[in-house]
Amino acid sequence: MSKIIRNLLLLVAMISSLNAAQSLSSNEIKEIQNLELFKRAQVVVKQGYDAGSVYLLNVTVQGKGDKIFLTKDKKYLIAGDMISTKDGQPLEVPADLTPTLGKEAFTFGTGKDEYVLFTDPECPYCKKFEEHFPKIEDKVKIRVFYFPLDFHKNAKDISLYVMSQKNYKDKVNAMINTNKDTPAFKNKKYAKGEKEELQKHLDSQLEVAKKLGIRGTPSVYDKDGNKVVWAAMLQKYGVKVQ
Repeated sequence: MSKIIRNLLLLVAMISSLNAAQSLSSNEIKEIQNLELFKRAQVVVKQGYDAGSVYLLNVTVQGKGDKIFLTKDKKYLIAGDMISTKDGQPLEVPADLTPTLGKEAFTFGTGKDEYVLFTDPECPYCKKFEEHFPKIEDKVKIRVFYFPLDFHKNAKDISLYVMSQKNYKDKVNAMINTNKDTPAFKNKKYAKGEKEELQKHLDSQLEVAKKLGIRGTPSVYDKDGNKVVWAAMLQKYGVKVQ
């Protein structure tokens, strides 16, 4: 059997076993944590799952969130994405959402289905996603975090502007309708010390994003830490994305 075929069969086995993955015990995680490479590279295991063929590990590496795979004999690490041959989606370790608690900019919606969203107010896909929010407001409860990307020059100021709004309705309106050409955010006057406090809140959201290994937007998670495709999420509630 060729090496390529063996690797493909291993990948299929890992993907098919993901749904049955069992959380590792604290003792098992401690044993993995004590591996010499993990100690040298400052790898901290936050969560672990036994997926049958491999261990799936949610880790931080020198403080930055990542996911890795460890062979069951603990001899080899596999870094990077593993892609499902069925749906093309990456094999994901559920994220530990504990660091997000109480750090959100605000919570959108009054529904029962809970999500966590990392968004950039100048990201075109984020704006496309958020323009449909009024259609799902009674179905979801989304804790919103701002993650302004460096190459979007207005993203930080718009994030601060949305966060500065005094009530839920105004926050939602500002989130959905503010863009780089909106005069309101450009002309916003802040009270003494207000902008500094808002910046601290934004920095705390960026720190959470770092711990989770967020790299792009929109990044959406369900309440169990599973990554969610935003378009598929909308379709779940009968919203068609064109």
